[in-house]
Amino acid sequence: MPKITFTVPVDFSDSMRLDQYISLQPKGMNRSKLKATAQEILLNGKNAKLSAKVKAKDVIDIFWEENIPDNIEPENIPLQIVYEDENVTVVNKKQGMVTHPAAGNWSGTLVNALLYHWGREAVPQLKEGGENQILQKRRPGIVHRLDKDTSGLIITAKNRDTEEWLCSQFHDRHVQKEYICIVCGRPPASAGDVRTQIIRDPKQRQRFKAVTNTQEGKASRSIYHVISSYGPYSLIRVRIKTGRTHQIRVHMKYLGCPILGDKIYGKTDPLFPQATLMLHSRQMILKTGPQEKYRIFRAPVPKRFVDTIATLRTKYKREEWPWVSNKKKLK
Repeated sequence: MPKITFTVPVDFSDSMRLDQYISLQPKGMNRSKLKATAQEILLNGKNAKLSAKVKAKDVIDIFWEENIPDNIEPENIPLQIVYEDENVTVVNKKQGMVTHPAAGNWSGTLVNALLYHWGREAVPQLKEGGENQILQKRRPGIVHRLDKDTSGLIITAKNRDTEEWLCSQFHDRHVQKEYICIVCGRPPASAGDVRTQIIRDPKQRQRFKAVTNTQEGKASRSIYHVISSYGPYSLIRVRIKTGRTHQIRVHMKYLGCPILGDKIYGKTDPLFPQATLMLHSRQMILKTGPQEKYRIFRAPVPKRFVDTIATLRTKYKREEWPWVSNKKKLK
């Protein structure tokens, strides 16, 4: 991904918005282009808004995407449909599929597949304009997302009214999402309620980290329950109360139990050196519309989980953890 860096001169005595300062530089870009192409803007190593103020000696890093396609094209990519009606499509997303087009992944995404499945035309892309308008064009029907290497349930909207309704449900936390994961290690307790702030790791921009005793970053909460353990591995159920980027992966790392196959937050495992991310969105409970009742959607356990557990059973005795006595912590 292209990167451009600006260093504010020592003798800079003004107080200026970041976007305004960039637009005045010889190799800078205007606000519209920043919104359309900038994937990340760092001010002194930390994520910054375009409205942030710059001062002398500040270092500005812009990571941007140079070639944005004119259209998002429908693509005939097979999908595993869990449920569908006139308003929504619930998909069991396969591992390795990106949710919506973005830098480095302008094709082969869930959005490309859905456009074909729904019989839609190509969606023209905006390259200038408001940030919300640009993003809306890139992800029609998408109301939440899963990481590329996370498999499982994702609900999509087939019309604008449903999209707005579902977005409000996720925003107001009226959706219950439950995942399963296989981790390396054993958590400190059989069940727990993890509450931290999540910030970007200043040492590696692709990573995030969990921190406490600070208001920096975004509040996050995950409730976990150990289903069983096999030697130094554990099968865990996780229910998330917030939906931060990499949240479960970060929280498992925080507990000292990185998810097996996680190339960002873990290490190559000697028993499973070829393992891919063992994280799967297993269940979702929500209303699909204002007049609907709550529905429960479930995705089958992936083959990679079944095969991994089968291997663990040949090497270790299964140990079931008792449910914690204080169930109030799990509500």
